[in-house]
Amino acid sequence: MVKVESAGAAPASLAEPPGGLASAEPVVRLEGVHKSFGDNEVLKGIDLSVASGEVLTIVGPSGSGKSTLLRCVNLLEPLQAGRIFFEGEEITAKGVDVSALRTRIGMVFQQFNLFPHLTVMDNLTLATRRIRKRPKAEAEGRGRELLARVGLSEKAGQHPHQLSGGQQQRVAIARALMMEPHVMLFDEVTSALDPELVGEVLIVIRDLARDMGMTMLVVTHEMQFAREVGDRLIFMDEGRIVEEGVPADVLDRPQEERTRRFLRRSLQLAGSLEELSVTDEEGARA
Repeated sequence: MVKVESAGAAPASLAEPPGGLASAEPVVRLEGVHKSFGDNEVLKGIDLSVASGEVLTIVGPSGSGKSTLLRCVNLLEPLQAGRIFFEGEEITAKGVDVSALRTRIGMVFQQFNLFPHLTVMDNLTLATRRIRKRPKAEAEGRGRELLARVGLSEKAGQHPHQLSGGQQQRVAIARALMMEPHVMLFDEVTSALDPELVGEVLIVIRDLARDMGMTMLVVTHEMQFAREVGDRLIFMDEGRIVEEGVPADVLDRPQEERTRRFLRRSLQLAGSLEELSVTDEEGARA
């Protein structure tokens, strides 16, 4: 099992965007992205760029469009308007090979989505053997390397029902890495876990960022994780990016009232409820 350590101060290199990120060619770029489900407009003109090696953390209330944004980047949802570019290519243009694209963009969801009838090793190697045509021995060798990275070397022959939720999510992360993606998308990957299992998954993501320098878009409600691991943080609400910046700046010195209200509620829940109140849809105190 991955050793869970208490969180300390973020290294200096993680307290501010890495040098050159601002001027580097974006790996992911969204221009005027709109997404609706029926009459409900979920994304309202999102403009966003993510540089190579950058860890972008995305926070906001439920229904703000965070998960939909990731699903649009992975082309799981069609756009109503706007364009998305990946490594300089417009991936929302007609004729894009979606299957090939998804080998370069890994995504890990809230639910583990492991095949229950397959072993851990078979869950890891199925896609790379079928899509990449990797020989079994080569695929399993890579699978063992990734299981060691996520602290599950001894679980290769077990089935998902024999693992804890945290272990299953770590397998899901290893499975996404099997395709050697250029970008990883994490969609609230700890939300379905018991609180005591959250740390072991966050540590794996943290180590991927620190050791591999992988480009990541991470939707999370874990504020301490966003502070320590993210190079940049965006706060979303009602389908728009309300505020963005260095995580410590946004979390400690938010400029927008909506950001302050969200953080006050989310952070104070860990301490006292005295300053919180129920509000109606218009924002009036109940």
